[in-house]
Amino acid sequence: MEYNVRRYREHFREDRWRGFVVKQKESDLWIGVDKSSFRPEMPAFCDSVIIALRKEMEAYLAKDPGYAEALVPYNAGKEAPEIFRQMSAVAQKSRIGPMSAVAGAVSFHVAQALKQQFPIREAVVENGGDIYADIREEMDVAVFAGASPLSEKVGLHIPASGTPLGICTSSGTVGPSLSFGLADAVMIVCKDVLLADSYATAFANFVRTPEDIQPVLERIKNTEEILGAILIKDDKMGVVGQFELKFFNPQ
Repeated sequence: MEYNVRRYREHFREDRWRGFVVKQKESDLWIGVDKSSFRPEMPAFCDSVIIALRKEMEAYLAKDPGYAEALVPYNAGKEAPEIFRQMSAVAQKSRIGPMSAVAGAVSFHVAQALKQQFPIREAVVENGGDIYADIREEMDVAVFAGASPLSEKVGLHIPASGTPLGICTSSGTVGPSLSFGLADAVMIVCKDVLLADSYATAFANFVRTPEDIQPVLERIKNTEEILGAILIKDDKMGVVGQFELKFFNPQ
């Protein structure tokens, strides 16, 4: 139930961002901009962006259903929308299907459209636990890990200097996304939000027990594009990368 109502969105500070939710079919995005940049027409604009994006994506998938079904890297056709070509490119690195990057890809495209249309100081787009963040002040991101006792109690401190960034989380026990693992949460941070999304799914596939955390962390350490990661299974966790570990006290 916690996932269905997306209670983790309460961590986004209301005193910092003006947030709004945009929903179209499976797409459910929380979009936040700094209060000084907010304009009343932003929600309708983002809604129109998602409608157009989904229409374009659905039209292509009707012609190439194998793209949506692929569990290994799959090249988008020449007539494919840009978003699918980008997803195929990151899947070559993560070595899994391109749809593993779809949530991050939608977040990225909505954020880019918003920043092109409006002068914005800070923009954060969250889509099913996958975050695109372009910020001017530091932020803390808690990990939602379902029934784990560590859920929302640990996270990462994200300095503003390295953004925009992708901060993406995959789980084998929470949410509807396909996973071959049983991780409560695998959070991955990369410069590219699509890559972070795909890598989160890829590495979550390898976590089935707490004993899997350390060997998977070793693999993450050897992945150059990954800037930071948290892995959670039951009451155990592992952390790697350049970001400071943060502790939270959820109510």
